[in-house]
Amino acid sequence: MREIDPNTTNRAKAFKLWMKAPMPMVTMTKRYNISPLLRLSKRKGIKFNMLMCYTVVKAASKFKEFYTLPVGDKLMEFDNLAINTIVLTKNGGINTCDIPFSEDIHKFEKDYLRITSEASSATDDITLGDDYMVIGSSALTKCELESVVNVYAGYWNNPFVVWSKYRKGIFKTTMSLSFQFHHTQMDGPISTAFLNEIQSVINSISY
Repeated sequence: MREIDPNTTNRAKAFKLWMKAPMPMVTMTKRYNISPLLRLSKRKGIKFNMLMCYTVVKAASKFKEFYTLPVGDKLMEFDNLAINTIVLTKNGGINTCDIPFSEDIHKFEKDYLRITSEASSATDDITLGDDYMVIGSSALTKCELESVVNVYAGYWNNPFVVWSKYRKGIFKTTMSLSFQFHHTQMDGPISTAFLNEIQSVINSISY
């Protein structure tokens, strides 16, 4: 992680507009056809949550905006991406853990299984430190939600995705996903392109 001058980037105007805003977060929701992921999960015996995490961070890796983030009153740049997921602990609580992105889905799965297993027994969250721009995620699979607007704390500006219980149809299975991001990090054209890219990754994913 390193500080960059916003005036040398295409985020200069956004930095001036939104860094002092009392509520700079934007939330968008899109419904997806997840039938390809479900078929792959069942055919190969792969965890669906792992596939969703990989899909989201792989889609994000296509956009340079995901490699910057407002931190405090500065704009920071990163070389690596990761996604954070929530794990139930053996004592009935929850921990979060960061999974580093790898283009290789097999390596990503290996890291996912190892780190989530460690998190289930850990006494605290597992983080990768300041070398990664981390996308938060949460799977609320007990309810068919249309949208989720996450809390804004003012000190954690990372993008956040939430998906809900999927809906089985005759020809396809769909699921809603909410995406929250800091307006300094990106604008509507990039955020909507990212949401469209998620479906593209779902349609083309291979294992």
